[in-house]
Amino acid sequence: MPQLFHPSTNTFAKVSIFGAIFLIAAVLWVFLSIERSSYVTQAGVVREQPIPFSHRHHVSQLGIDCRYCHTTVEESNFAGIPPTKTCMACHSQIHATAEMLEPVRESWRTGKSLEWIRVHDLPDFVYFNHSIHVKKGVGCETCHGPVGKMALTWREKSLNMEWCLECHRAPEKFVRPRQFVFSMDWHPEIDQKILGEKIVKEYDINRLTNCSICHR
Repeated sequence: MPQLFHPSTNTFAKVSIFGAIFLIAAVLWVFLSIERSSYVTQAGVVREQPIPFSHRHHVSQLGIDCRYCHTTVEESNFAGIPPTKTCMACHSQIHATAEMLEPVRESWRTGKSLEWIRVHDLPDFVYFNHSIHVKKGVGCETCHGPVGKMALTWREKSLNMEWCLECHRAPEKFVRPRQFVFSMDWHPEIDQKILGEKIVKEYDINRLTNCSICHR
């Protein structure tokens, strides 16, 4: 029986198969790169707010504690957004006529809340509790980044599940003593691994990776 296909057909078939594999791998790599990029995660992107609130000025320069504005962070899943009266406690006297703060004064006069844009906004299918993380020694800047250096606030981390799991799988790399949770310039006095393992034991921190922990 005469040969139906030229011998080069075998080479072509092999090249096609391997080419398809490399093409699929390349497409997957591009997809994952885009998924992790700031275009999707919004990490590093400054959010425009009704007023240009500076954490650097209020936290680092004035020394205002996180809990002064985020009042429920130690007892609730939500850290809390300060009402206008919190702002006016100072700004009724300080920079009381500054044009930049007119939206605050208008909110105070009308009783209409300022519409802040959430910087760290998790999907609805993700449950996150601020209070338990604070109790277990997770510092604000661990998740929110160097807030004390931000003139305008941006999302420091991707908030992807793989980022959350880094801590859930190895909490000793990230935790700190509770008294330094709200500190913006804390550095461990001893090796973080040694300190972290001690804190994990002392605070009874479990390595929680079950899906139902966050997806409820």
